[in-house]
Amino acid sequence: MAKKCIHPDFLFESVDRWGFSQIVTTDGGKIVWLSGQTPWDANEKPHGNTRREQMKTCVNNIKRAVEAAGGTLNDVVSLRLYMPNYKPSEWEDVAKGLKENFPGPNPPATTWIGITSLASADYLIEIEAFAVVGN
Repeated sequence: MAKKCIHPDFLFESVDRWGFSQIVTTDGGKIVWLSGQTPWDANEKPHGNTRREQMKTCVNNIKRAVEAAGGTLNDVVSLRLYMPNYKPSEWEDVAKGLKENFPGPNPPATTWIGITSLASADYLIEIEAFAVVGN
């Protein structure tokens, strides 16, 4: 899959500080939509006590799901992060989590959404992902 990240001068620089791309385009490939991935494992056991720790579990679930569809994390083009009781003062932990899990100059386009709750009170984050696999 040909994935191209675009960072025009008229939009703020988002990769180094925030850990996401402003624009991602693809050529060809199979589109993969993933349900929101939570910090649960296959046995419905939560992992992590902080948003950043739970983010790692969510991304690991995304990685394994994209692999099941024939791709890799590099094929992820867009994320939506749903975070209950998110406070803007937490931005740095979220950004660090993105940069740790999607390193390099071409991370997915990302939207951060603060909400009141998720399906379980144990969840501090849920991540919805979209990928384009193959060509």
